[in-house]
Amino acid sequence: MGFRKLYANNGWIEDQYFTRIFGHRRLLYYYGSDKKIHSDIFFDRLEFNHVIEFEGRLEVDKPTIPLAELFLEKMQIVMLNEKDVIDTIMLLREHEVGEGDNEQINAPYIAKMLAVDWGFWKTVTQNMEKIKSYTINSSKLSDEDKKVVVERIEKLLKKIDSEEKSLSWKLRAKVGEKKKWYKDVEEVYR
Repeated sequence: MGFRKLYANNGWIEDQYFTRIFGHRRLLYYYGSDKKIHSDIFFDRLEFNHVIEFEGRLEVDKPTIPLAELFLEKMQIVMLNEKDVIDTIMLLREHEVGEGDNEQINAPYIAKMLAVDWGFWKTVTQNMEKIKSYTINSSKLSDEDKKVVVERIEKLLKKIDSEEKSLSWKLRAKVGEKKKWYKDVEEVYR
C-alpha cells in the first residue's frame, strides 16, 4: 500500500490499535503528538450511520469523491453537529443541484440511492429539513444565500420524492420508526 509509505514519510502516525480492529475497511492516521489533526482512510465504502458505496464512483471526480457522495456523507449522520450543517450549507450554496456529476450535486443519483433504502432516505430527508430550517433562521447568511440554499434543498427533495421506491423501501417504510433505521456509530476518540 503506497499510501502507508506516503503518510509515514510525511510525519503521520498510523493508529495501530485502530488498524487491528478496523484495518480491513478503514485506517486512521494522526499528525503531531497532540493528535488534533487526523486523517481517515476508507476502503470502498463509508460506513457510519448508513453505508455509502464508492465502487465505480471514485473515477467520476478527481481528486475527491463526487459532490453527491460528499453531500450524502454529511446527510447520513443521524446526530448532525453545527459543523456538518455549515459544511452542507456551503456545499449547497456553491454547487448547483443537477442531473450529473460535473461540478454539481447529482440529484438523480442521490434519489436512486435513497429509493432502495428507507432508513437512509429517512435520515437524509430529515437532515435536509433541519438544514433548510437552520438556513432560513440564520442571521449569518444573506437573503440571497438563503434563497439559493433553500431552492436547492427543495429541488433535491422534489427529485427524491418523485423517484419510484423499491419494494424493500416500501416494506421498511411500513415499519417506520418503530424499529431503528440506522446503525449506531461510536466516535473515534481523537
